[in-house]
Amino acid sequence: MKRTPLLALLSILLVFSTQEGRTEIKLPNVIGSGMVLQRDMQVPVWGWADAGEEITVSFAGQKKTTKTNKEGKWIVKLDPLKANGNASTLTIKGSNTVTLENILVGEVWICSGQSNMEWSVRQSANPKEEATAGFHPWIRLFNVPGHTVSPLPKEEGPGQWQVCDPKSVDRFSAVGYYFGRRVHKDLQVPVGLIGSNWGGTRIEPWTTLAGFESVPELSEIAKKVKNYKEDTKVGGGDPSAIYNSMVNPLTPFAMRGGIWYQGESNGNEGITYYHKKHALVNGWRKAFQNKDLAFYWVQLANFRKENPNPEGGDGWARVREAQMQALDIPGTGMAVITDIGEANDIHPKNKQDVGKRLAQWALHQAYNKKDLVPSGPLFKSHKVEGKSIRISFDHAGSGLIVGKKNGLAPTEEIKNGKLEHFSISGKDNKWHWADARIDGNTVVVESNEVSEPTAVRYGFTNNPAKANLYNKEGLPAGPFRTDTE
Repeated sequence: MKRTPLLALLSILLVFSTQEGRTEIKLPNVIGSGMVLQRDMQVPVWGWADAGEEITVSFAGQKKTTKTNKEGKWIVKLDPLKANGNASTLTIKGSNTVTLENILVGEVWICSGQSNMEWSVRQSANPKEEATAGFHPWIRLFNVPGHTVSPLPKEEGPGQWQVCDPKSVDRFSAVGYYFGRRVHKDLQVPVGLIGSNWGGTRIEPWTTLAGFESVPELSEIAKKVKNYKEDTKVGGGDPSAIYNSMVNPLTPFAMRGGIWYQGESNGNEGITYYHKKHALVNGWRKAFQNKDLAFYWVQLANFRKENPNPEGGDGWARVREAQMQALDIPGTGMAVITDIGEANDIHPKNKQDVGKRLAQWALHQAYNKKDLVPSGPLFKSHKVEGKSIRISFDHAGSGLIVGKKNGLAPTEEIKNGKLEHFSISGKDNKWHWADARIDGNTVVVESNEVSEPTAVRYGFTNNPAKANLYNKEGLPAGPFRTDTE
């Protein structure tokens, strides 16, 4: 039967309108050309298209097919991949085809926190030299731009993968870059670094609702976040508000772990920061669908005027203590940097050693390089021995030393040097500066003014600049106290 001109026209219009109504495949920005995919674990790839549309993802000889749900969202999980520094292509096919180029496979880390993590290479020590030497084709950088908030988790957010070169690294997180550079150098695999930071922020805005709910001590904060609606007005100080906008759009991108530099804005806290650290890690592990997500943070640097009072306990001493106590979370570590701060600058320029010390943890723990000592000495236990107290440490390494750190130079051992910043008290709870000496992998502390000692403190103050106990690997001992309140 002959088709009339009118019927033919209607058929063409119907086909055209159907095609026009189709939604092309859309991807989150974190899944894009130039990215690094995480090796040795399942790799989620996700996006949006028309409801019920069949989607096929092809990469590295794998082909995964799924259908979108009624909201148009789809997700597939690639089988674990081997590290690969050869640029590869990933294709996603539905009603249209999306081709992503220059994809590498290696190690992926998120670098987050407040301004000391946000501080770029250009703002840190030796900026010109570091930027000029910053060409690393196997390191890829993804920076979440802007400082944005949301009362509810967002699925999409801005950002773009870039090859690490003098221009891109210049404005990227210095701590993140130096961490990634060390990991790349030691492992010889591609490294992807995702930066999401906001200066002056507290820990609560970075924490998920699920994280708060996982810690009973934070139930009131959880209730507040649970009551958020789409039109709830939130700012950079409100719980979960930054996470919802600047981290959730990245989930569940596969990665090895996260590094974290934050705490200055929570510097008036003690044990509550410990609870909040648990909530942060618990929440991110759930959001990234990785219960083993490695997580390493920076203990706060020394800052402000030195305190001559041997009792200490001022300023950031207690939040540092909380940061150390949070090491009871499995798969975590802490970089001690009380030897590289600046009394008059909350943003110490030496970010190289910060990144290296974080990487030391990652290499030792996440990558099983047990020959590397992950940290400087951390307090383990104490024992009263007559008129003295003996302190034992984890991570004494190949031995304890009196050391001195000058700028970017390696730690110098001071032969026959005197240990500083140890104090001791007796039953009267009066504190005195103490004599301390290294005895094997322990430190013996005493004072002529204390005949029956009960407790020791080391570097337990806002600026323990004179604290000088290190291991032979050149890593500083963490501040501590043996007494509890």
